[in-house]
Amino acid sequence: MTTTPLDAALRAMEAAPEDDNARLRFYERLADGELFLLLTREIDGDQIEPELFDLGDARFVLVFDREERLSQFVGRAAPYAALSGRAVANMLAGQGIGLAVNIEVSEASTLLPAEAVDWLAETLGHGPSEGEARIEEVTRPGGLPEALLSALDTKLATAAGFARCAWLAGASYEGGGRGHILAFAGAVPGAEDALARAVNEALVFSGIEAGALDVLFLRDSDPLAASLTRVGLRFDLPEIEEPTRVERIAPGSDPDSPPILR
Repeated sequence: MTTTPLDAALRAMEAAPEDDNARLRFYERLADGELFLLLTREIDGDQIEPELFDLGDARFVLVFDREERLSQFVGRAAPYAALSGRAVANMLAGQGIGLAVNIEVSEASTLLPAEAVDWLAETLGHGPSEGEARIEEVTRPGGLPEALLSALDTKLATAAGFARCAWLAGASYEGGGRGHILAFAGAVPGAEDALARAVNEALVFSGIEAGALDVLFLRDSDPLAASLTRVGLRFDLPEIEEPTRVERIAPGSDPDSPPILR
């Protein structure tokens, strides 16, 4: 049986129940990944009706991280919705409904209670805060935990087409403050908020306190960009090919407008 990234993250969490970082990495994989949600009927507009299962006094919906796993569980053709984990969490938040993940089709399966779903939705809803500060000097980054560097690399790999690249560097601010920055170049207009949120989530799911990394967006002509090319750690974001045809927008594809639970 193929081990998926979600399988690996769940096994790591279960092997170290006291390790907060392992727990956070599992929830990050769950939020970032695509989940296949079993439905009672075909999608109707922006409304979906998941299959609900009662286990004792708890209610769950069924999600799988591979389409073939859903088919294996059901054993027949069945309606489903392919949504990001964050869209599922946002849809279920406050409903008293948990997640049954890969039940009976993977040794790495779990039941997440409604409280865990609510926590995930709340965590994902905490966006970055805005501020202004003048940077006097940028230096090579140093002293950052490997967990954060790995989280940034993974998170930025999911932001295909949002920007060309980003540089991580140390920074000295006017007034004597010091910290680290992540500066994006070639950001697509309108993608700034999504990129800032992605960096914020990398911080949160790495167990790093918010505010440990400042995000900024540069024009290619900005003098700071030249300095960053010399001292910064560069992350290249994946490019995407232009679609050849327009597809119907699937429910849940917009994280700010999750599908409506019926």
